[in-house]
Amino acid sequence: MSHEFMSDDWFNAVEALAAEAPEPPAALKDLTVNVVVSGGPEGEKEAHLAAGLFNRGLSDAASTKLTVPFDTAKAMLIEGNPQAAMQAFMSGQIKVEGDMTKLMAMQTAGAPTPEQAAFQEKLKALTA
Repeated sequence: MSHEFMSDDWFNAVEALAAEAPEPPAALKDLTVNVVVSGGPEGEKEAHLAAGLFNRGLSDAASTKLTVPFDTAKAMLIEGNPQAAMQAFMSGQIKVEGDMTKLMAMQTAGAPTPEQAAFQEKLKALTA
């Protein structure tokens, strides 16, 4: 069953998969970034990336906050399309507050391992 990206049902499904998540890349292990997704079907949603996992709500541990359009967030996080993020950033659609070096760390994560790619496919399958 698929759920609308960023909906409560989607977060519940993602949380149920968390135990299956592979080890994050070294560059992401200690990284926490807050993400505000705007323009979605359910309005603005707050989440955070911590150690490679997407969680609901903002984290006090994050020193960086991104405000990202819904479609761009879905392309980046579900479809694994880093170009969508770069294009949105260059065109001013992504707003960054705080420590910009945290975003640079995300870029150095490298290509996903086969385990990470398989987990990404599970996320795609549960996302409408």
